Amino acid sequence: MGVSRVAVVTGGTRGIGKAISVALKQAGHKVAANYCGNDEAAKAFTAETGIAAYKWDVGDYAACVASIAQITKDLGPVDIVVNNAGITRDGTMHKMNVEQWQDVIATNLGSCFNMCRVVIDSMRARNFGRIVNIGSINGQAGQYGQVNYAAAKSGIHGFTKALAQEGAGKNITVNAIAPGYVDTDMVRAVPPPVLEKIIARIPVGRLGRADDIARGVMFLVADDADFITGSTISINGGQHMY
Repeated sequence: MGVSRVAVVTGGTRGIGKAISVALKQAGHKVAANYCGNDEAAKAFTAETGIAAYKWDVGDYAACVASIAQITKDLGPVDIVVNNAGITRDGTMHKMNVEQWQDVIATNLGSCFNMCRVVIDSMRARNFGRIVNIGSINGQAGQYGQVNYAAAKSGIHGFTKALAQEGAGKNITVNAIAPGYVDTDMVRAVPPPVLEKIIARIPVGRLGRADDIARGVMFLVADDADFITGSTISINGGQHMY
């Protein structure tokens, strides 16, 4: 096992985020899992995993400042950030309102700036950092009814490449993972006939599992993954080769 690091996972109590939080803990890291809405799920998550859950809106910069300060006090300076928090507010452009656009951009993309801005000075001072941003296949290929989500996730991929160049000289790697369709609450909310069509387009013949994404994160946050930066790893069962 490597050095024990302090890790923060946004949207870290459910779905893909939960799997990432658990994998980080199992690797010996001290983990803080962020959540925003579901108190009951967060309590159940902490009871099950022993990982502390911290409630704040990652789309709110001031809230990120305050919460990272608290986590630093509780666990120590943050070494690893996994920007996983994401929401959908689907609708075609001619029916989408400005709030649906702004909410998705703030939570899915704005949060990456907020979290990275809050931790970057500390990472630079300590000459170490691992940042993994969770993009999406729909940020690579686009998706009907998701101009907001696709724009935010595509933005994450560009954000990742630019910040990777800035962090490289300070041993701060910045990478992205673009999951395909993963068996989470968000995907299970898709109507069954539509879901069947989605699975039919995945060459490996199944939805992804949250653990599939967590394994990719663990690869990228390792101390000895210091030559991998600015990359986007697609984990999508071959659905989109980019």
